[in-house]
Amino acid sequence: MTAVNFVIVGFGGMGSYHEKNLMPTEKEKINLIGVYDILEERQEVAHEKGLFTYESFEAVLADEKVDAVLIAVPNDLHKSMSIAALKAGKHVVCEKPATLNTAEFDEILAVAADTGNRFMVHQNRRWDPDFLMVRNLYQNKPIGSVFQIESRVNGANGIPGDWRHLKKHGGGMLLDWGIHLLDQILWLVDSPIKDVKVDFSYILGDEVDDGFTSFITFENGVKALVEVGTTNYVKLPRWYVKATEGTARIDDWDLSGEMVRAVQTANESMPQPIQAGVGLTKTMAPPSEDATEELALPEATAEYDTFYSNVYHVIRDGAQPIVKNTEVRNVLLLIEQMFEEDK
Repeated sequence: MTAVNFVIVGFGGMGSYHEKNLMPTEKEKINLIGVYDILEERQEVAHEKGLFTYESFEAVLADEKVDAVLIAVPNDLHKSMSIAALKAGKHVVCEKPATLNTAEFDEILAVAADTGNRFMVHQNRRWDPDFLMVRNLYQNKPIGSVFQIESRVNGANGIPGDWRHLKKHGGGMLLDWGIHLLDQILWLVDSPIKDVKVDFSYILGDEVDDGFTSFITFENGVKALVEVGTTNYVKLPRWYVKATEGTARIDDWDLSGEMVRAVQTANESMPQPIQAGVGLTKTMAPPSEDATEELALPEATAEYDTFYSNVYHVIRDGAQPIVKNTEVRNVLLLIEQMFEEDK
């Protein structure tokens, strides 16, 4: 087994996360040989961790020992740096969003095809346990066929960082968190999109969105609400899933929540009316005790490889990437459609 020699380009939050949390899980397959960052303070952090630091991006590309680079820089630099690395004979793993639009993405893919080097995008949240639970629900149908999915991330800390506030750098929350949630939904629901509606939030006064709410209808009838908020002081559930025989709720990344399944029809066990404000309701009354059962939330397991193990096998063995570039492009195309609706 010959490990892939990697260099991390951009040693900020995501670059350092790869170094600390992701690459070490595949030490026999991934060999981190160095780091480059334009900021001297980040170079010093890498040096203090015992990592070799390159003096320039050009020095990284000129090093024949380097098999592959991770591009973890501001979004607007992804295209130019990825193309330069591919032309220098390096394989590329790029943070998301890979580019700001599909035209830029197609330029990268054309260079990858010409050079024969691999270009892969790090869509890490396909491995999130909460998403894997929902994937289990959708595929294995413990509460019947899923027909509605609500996926949200809520916070009250505004747009993170510095460059993410600026449009020219590809800032805003649709390109930050939205790229994750939309990738999850499109990968989960294997059906063409029939209709998309989106409402952007600009409450904080930035030139880019500080959140959005989107409604996606697929041709197979499944509907998805995807929402990102940075002005939410009270959180809504991370996931809310409705199916033909029950409902599931996953509150947060701690995987708390509940799943309830119907065991009798309404005719066999009618709910009793309840006091609802100044009136009565049977429609909104809780189901009778014998009409439902609580189930444990499904397992959060991935039947596919880890990201970096897959990267190794793609580069060394010609395996198929788990995150395919056609899928990445479909997400970028959807985001373009959402931005177009905002004009």
